[in-house]
Amino acid sequence: MSDREVQRSEKSRLDEAARAGWLYFVAGNTQDEIARKLSVSRPTAQRLVSLALSEKLITFRLDHPIAACMELARRLGEKFALQHCDVVPTDPASPAAVAGVAGSAAAFLEQKLQAERPIIIALGTGRTLRAAVEQIRPVERPYHQLVSLVGNIAPDGSASFFDTLTRLADLTKARHYPIPLPLFARSPEERSLLVEIEPVRRVHALAARADLTLVGVGQMDGEAQQFIDGFISREELLDLMRLGAVGEVIGWAIDAHGRIIDAPTNARITSVPHRPADDDRLVVGVAVGPSKVQAIQAALTGRIITGLITDEATAVALLAD
Repeated sequence: MSDREVQRSEKSRLDEAARAGWLYFVAGNTQDEIARKLSVSRPTAQRLVSLALSEKLITFRLDHPIAACMELARRLGEKFALQHCDVVPTDPASPAAVAGVAGSAAAFLEQKLQAERPIIIALGTGRTLRAAVEQIRPVERPYHQLVSLVGNIAPDGSASFFDTLTRLADLTKARHYPIPLPLFARSPEERSLLVEIEPVRRVHALAARADLTLVGVGQMDGEAQQFIDGFISREELLDLMRLGAVGEVIGWAIDAHGRIIDAPTNARITSVPHRPADDDRLVVGVAVGPSKVQAIQAALTGRIITGLITDEATAVALLAD
């Protein structure tokens, strides 16, 4: 193991100890409750609490930056009735940096992959999710199923560079189900024909049964990724903004209330449709940065996402209203 890997492993160990310490000494959880919340055994939970003490992370308060993050996560969870929320420290030099959020998403995904029973994981695409998957350690989980929410063909006909599904399948040996379509069809009529193809219908149906869904959240402005990457034209972007779009999740443009807007691009999109709000489904948004606050707020308000992984600065902005 390289020195960098050792340092990352040690930091991860202390982060987990800090979480356990906060849950035990601040939030008043029992060790059984900590074990359940962190998805570890009770002896491991006990060791993590002891480590928090031995490393002096705990005095009369939790002396670790994770403490402030966990308090923000608690407040976000209460405000938006979230099933899962994790907040990581913000890099002051680069408030839109995705490394910390990607690391948290990777740890969360690795935790879910440890499940002994077969599960279905649905994945969006994008830079942050791709960065998260790149941090996953190889582990053979052939009994899990991975399913894409988004077409994997770029506007020029090539495979999408930010496809996360194939990379995660390589790391886990899980069966995986891509959507072999472009993100947008050329017309609503073509879209109707494409999504009725039997393999595509099966993928959409499998995604609807996912135990966990991970998605990015994109802004809808001059820096919108759909526009930057050539999926939509400048005219289409301006039209979406005029119609009230503030963001997008797996390509579907949404307004400030988290509603799918009536727009030409939404009539051509081949992504898996968003399901109606359901407190039982776990759809975790992974997003960070001041430019995405309005889009994240919309996705949370409309319960497009029921979980969130973000950073301190973004969390503070979401709690400001």
